[in-house]
Amino acid sequence: PQPQPPPPPQQPPPQQAPPQQAPPPQAAAQAPPQPAQAPMQPEPVDHSLIAQADPATQKNMIGERLYPLIHGQQPDLAPKITGMLLEMDTGELLGLLEDPDALSSKIDEALAVLAQHQAQLASAQK
Repeated sequence: PQPQPPPPPQQPPPQQAPPQQAPPPQAAAQAPPQPAQAPMQPEPVDHSLIAQADPATQKNMIGERLYPLIHGQQPDLAPKITGMLLEMDTGELLGLLEDPDALSSKIDEALAVLAQHQAQLASAQK
C-alpha cells in the first residue's frame, strides 16, 4: 500500500506540461482574426454531401457557404440577403455558389427589392 503514494508525485510532471502548452493558446488567440478572414473563402461545395442531406440541412449547408460570399459584397445586409436568397431552389443556389457573376446579380436584385420595400414603408408613414 505504501508504494502507491509515489505514483501521485509523478503526476506533477504532467502539470508541468500545460505550461509548455501555453504557446498554443497564444496561437489560438491569434486564430480569431483568421476565422474573420475565413468567411471570404468558404469551403468548396460538396454536391454529394449536400445531396444526401434533408432539404432543411441542405439550405443550412448552402447558407453557410453563401453568407461569406454575400458578406464580402454587402457586409451590413449579408444576413438579410442570405435569407432572401435561401428562398430560392437548391439547384439555383448551388449555381450561385459556383458563379460569382450570377451571385452578384442576385445580390443586386435583393438590394433592389429591399430598397423598394423601404420606399413603400416610407410612403406608408406619410
